[in-house]
Amino acid sequence: MLARVWSASLVGIDAVKVGVEIDVAGGLPGIVVVGLPDTAVQESRERVKAALKNAGYAFPVRKIVINLTPADLRKEGPSFDLPISVGILAASEQVDVRLLDDYLFLGEVSLDGTLRPVAGVLVIAAAAQKLGIKGLVVPADNSREAALVQGIHVHGFRHLAEIADFLNHCDRYQPLEVNGLSELARSQFQGLDLKDVKGQAQARRALEIAAAGGHNLIFVGPPGSGKTMLARRLPGILPPLSFEEALEVTQIHSVAGLLKEKGALVSDRPFRSPHHSASGPALVGGGSFPRPGEISLAHRGILFLDELTEFKRDVLEFLRQPLEDGQVSICRARQSVSFPAQFTLVASTNPCPCGYFGDTIQPCTCTPRHREQYWARLSGPLMDRIDLQVAVNRLKPEEITQQPVGEASAAIRSRVQQARSLAHQRFQNEQLRCNAEMQSRHLKQWCQLDEATRTLLESAIRKLGLSARATDRILKVARTIADLASADELRACHVAEAIQYRTIDRMQ
Repeated sequence: MLARVWSASLVGIDAVKVGVEIDVAGGLPGIVVVGLPDTAVQESRERVKAALKNAGYAFPVRKIVINLTPADLRKEGPSFDLPISVGILAASEQVDVRLLDDYLFLGEVSLDGTLRPVAGVLVIAAAAQKLGIKGLVVPADNSREAALVQGIHVHGFRHLAEIADFLNHCDRYQPLEVNGLSELARSQFQGLDLKDVKGQAQARRALEIAAAGGHNLIFVGPPGSGKTMLARRLPGILPPLSFEEALEVTQIHSVAGLLKEKGALVSDRPFRSPHHSASGPALVGGGSFPRPGEISLAHRGILFLDELTEFKRDVLEFLRQPLEDGQVSICRARQSVSFPAQFTLVASTNPCPCGYFGDTIQPCTCTPRHREQYWARLSGPLMDRIDLQVAVNRLKPEEITQQPVGEASAAIRSRVQQARSLAHQRFQNEQLRCNAEMQSRHLKQWCQLDEATRTLLESAIRKLGLSARATDRILKVARTIADLASADELRACHVAEAIQYRTIDRMQ
């Protein structure tokens, strides 16, 4: 007998509907899987055979041909265990086949018939909803994730026997319902608070500007000055994720298989901090079957690169195109995929190899040549793409011993949200979310300068040797500073403050 079960396969952060055709016919007993299966799919033959027997079902002692369509799409992963199991049960007339055309089945099957979670369920559920599929049958651990998609029935089970009973008596089961908006509203940020930071007024101000405008930021200072501590407190002053943004982030983490420890919905903005030994593919994504890298996992959040100058130069150069385009494209011989990568880059580094150039207490032992070689690890085009470049100095003794008296993150976050609201009103007819995403035509419209302010900017360009891109960054930062001050027009004071955040451009 022939049976067909529907499943899906991931292609980047998209999903393609896959048909699992099972033919149980005469001939020498055996199982053949065709349709470009990878090793994990080929191994499903033995898992499914053992699972069906241990779950109490008869396994046909006949020739079984399993065809995965479309045949030119590479199939990977253990998620086809469940549709193959259901297909064999249907082809051997052990379950009712009436629901098979209405549902997608996916999940890994253990040898005793229990179901294990798989990656990418949220993406597949969203694709199924667009295709008009009635519902999904998934492992119970994936059910809340899939139920975030409205307009589709989701049934989660823990054992093959439960699925067989569902197919034979579907009227006994109700689909799972999850209110994603309620889950997002209940979430509370549990991160670090800026009120614990001693001193560093300029660095705190830079964090506020970066959060309000989505600007890239680098801290430069000696060891122990608090660069990493400051960077890790940036998520606490960022505006909360909207439901649409939370779904975007959750889909990426679902494809990467990171939701098992995060629950159904990613409610906090991501903060990714890869080690400086990370490779290019680890940062931007890749592999034979492309998977998202750190910059995509930081989508709508923060990518923190501690000790920036310790990263390999060619790895850092991979960041240039995603920082401009907000996405990364990975091309392979068989396919090309794109991952979203709209993140805020935050970095930290020492000012020289020994770390103490410009320090008021510890003398620097580096020669000018050593400092020049040290900063040559960071290319000019990359530094141009970093809006805020801030020097973080060593704390004074009286600052170290005093109790923290800084402003709390909640108060700063309120100002950041007000500034972002002004930007949203300004961009209501544009596909922009923050000031950092403005292009040249937007700068001409919303960053007009009077004569005195233009003269100030021209003087800074000549003195600092700024490029056109760096100049645009200054205007974007100035626009954010004006928004924090609730000012409609750019003034000389806004531009002057923005200029000071470029003073370590190409520091030597």
